[in-house]
Amino acid sequence: MNKLETFKSSLARSKSGFIERLNFLIRGGDIDADFYEQLEEILISGDVGVHTTLNLVSELKNEAAAKKITDRQTFRSLLADKITAILIAPSQPAEPETIPQLILLVGVNGSGKTTTAAKLAGYYKAMGKKVMLVAGDTFRAAAIEQLEIWSERVGVELIRQHSGSDPSALFFDAVNAAKARGTEVIIGDTAGRLHNKYNLMEELNKIYRVIGRNLPGAPHQVILVVDATTGQNAISQAKKFNEALPLSGLILTKLDGTARGGIVVAIRALLDLPVLFVGTGEMIEDLAPFDAETFTTALLD
Repeated sequence: MNKLETFKSSLARSKSGFIERLNFLIRGGDIDADFYEQLEEILISGDVGVHTTLNLVSELKNEAAAKKITDRQTFRSLLADKITAILIAPSQPAEPETIPQLILLVGVNGSGKTTTAAKLAGYYKAMGKKVMLVAGDTFRAAAIEQLEIWSERVGVELIRQHSGSDPSALFFDAVNAAKARGTEVIIGDTAGRLHNKYNLMEELNKIYRVIGRNLPGAPHQVILVVDATTGQNAISQAKKFNEALPLSGLILTKLDGTARGGIVVAIRALLDLPVLFVGTGEMIEDLAPFDAETFTTALLD
């Protein structure tokens, strides 16, 4: 399945909701005040968000007037250009020249971090990298066991300790093991934590500092894993986590489980963070690198 078909599939539930309404609206006819009111209502209902929607529609009105666009088919191209411009990510930091590269996954409970860690390991292994997983969610024995099963399926090494152990010490040991074994990519799972709990966020910051002391420049990426079905709450999660740690970007999971795929647009419009990957299913290969133009095509197709 190519990337366009992957995004279309992941937006299947959205297509039966707000995307269907959006495409019906812009299919044909004239552009008038009622058209813009309907456009605003549809975008907001699709989780694009009030602030983002009002700004987007205002820009569309001004540009459509300046270019004398009066038919909806021509307007479709303008809308696609505007959404793509929002979704295009800022430039990504270059991969570190030295190994190992350490990627730390963070997020709230139930966002899909553990499964995403395994999918990311599969992604890098497919690129020919030597990968190590770290079972950093030491609070949940089930998370450790789950990642152990996934590591065997993917065929990568797993560093783990018993439930209740210190996650900072675990990451310290994992870095030492990776250095000794020539590991190229370390992917670290962490315990889910509510973004508004100060002590838990401080513990995450401790993990970050310990990693940096043992591997200067690391973590090289801190990626927030966000459940797309949480809608606008994903924005507040990202803001709080970014205050605790310098986030590199986001992985959006369960996009195939929401009928309001516009959350991707809202995240990019309100946060200076790129969407790096999108989770599109339950299988290990169901993790697609995000591409703005392809996603917009799937959205307006």
